[in-house]
Parts: sequence; structure tokens; C-alpha cells
Amino acid sequence: MPTTRRRTRIGILAAAMTAAAGAVVAPTAAQAAPAEETPTARQLLEKCDNGTDVCIFHPDGPPQLSMGPSHQVGHSAFNCTQDPQRSGVGWSDTTGETNSVGVSMSAEYGFGEVFKVTVEASYEHTWSNSHTESATTYIDVRPNEVGWVTRETQLQTVSGRYELHFPDRYYGHYYWYVPFTATGPVPDAPDTTTQHTRAMTGQEHADHCG
Repeated sequence: MPTTRRRTRIGILAAAMTAAAGAVVAPTAAQAAPAEETPTARQLLEKCDNGTDVCIFHPDGPPQLSMGPSHQVGHSAFNCTQDPQRSGVGWSDTTGETNSVGVSMSAEYGFGEVFKVTVEASYEHTWSNSHTESATTYIDVRPNEVGWVTRETQLQTVSGRYELHFPDRYYGHYYWYVPFTATGPVPDAPDTTTQHTRAMTGQEHADHCG
């Protein structure tokens, strides 16, 4: 009999761990609604301050900073002359936010506003859904070469979970929790801009130099 009780306890623990690992978590595993009656994370977040008594975001910690992927900005500069050329590459680059639910946070209400206010109040970090930088970068291009400019922007990532309280049962529960992660640009933060050159291919020479 001791072996049977031990196996039972292990089974209960495994079920609880499985429930906690899901995208949407009810207050307790014992109260969990059937899978076909579980709302999506998007459905729950769209109810934030739009059918809830309480909608709070609990961050796991301060924003984590990182550099975004390198990508080309502006046009490529082709030097079809016999002399080195200095070209000004004008560019405008917009960095937007992404999140684990795939819902825009640009609206000035609901879960996006709750997230923004919480991050700014808790960590004194300005949260921006989109940021645009414009500049002209000069690049020296040798004869029969092509030059281009790449840029990396600084990003901030915040993870945590939303806590939602409903006045009436929503999918069988008054309380729901939604894990959430968002990454967005850091306004006015230093970026990395790099100039590159290489020899033109035969096709590029034919297309741009005639």
C-alpha cells in the first residue's frame, strides 16, 4: 500500500506541473476547466479593463537589454567610376515591439496600457511600442565595389504575467493568469551603425553600371 500512495502523489504532482506549464493558468489545477473550454491568452488579454474588475501585470524583474539583429538600412551605393567615391546613404529605420501573444500593444488602453504603466512605474524605464531613427551615413566605396550600411538597435525585454479578476465566472473562473513577454525598442538609446563594402558581382555591374 505505501507504494500505491507514493505513485498517487507522483501522479498528482505531474498533473499540477503540466497545468502550470500551460499558456493560460487558472487559480488551481483542481479548478481547471476542460481543455475545450479554456480561453486563449488573446481572449483573456482583450478582456483587460474591458470586462474585468482587476487587471494587473506582475513583471518578473527589470527590463533585460540586448541588441537586435543586424539589418541593412538605406540603399546600396554602387561605384561605377575609376575613382574612390564617398557616398551619403540616407536612411530611416523603425523598430517595433513584439510579444508572446501576437497582439498589438499600441492602443492607449487595456492590457497594453497596463503593461506600459507598470514597467515605467516599477523600473523607471520608458516603454515604447515603436521608435524611428533617421540619419545619413557616409561610406567610402572603391571602384567597381558596392557599399551599404547596417544597423543594430537596442531592445528591452520584460517578462511576467497578467492577473485578471472577473465580476462573474469567465470560462468557469473568477481569476485567470496569463504569462506574457514583450520586446520593444529603447527610445534614444545608442545603436550600432556599420559601413560595408565588397566587389560587385558581374550581374550587379551589368545592372547598375551598364
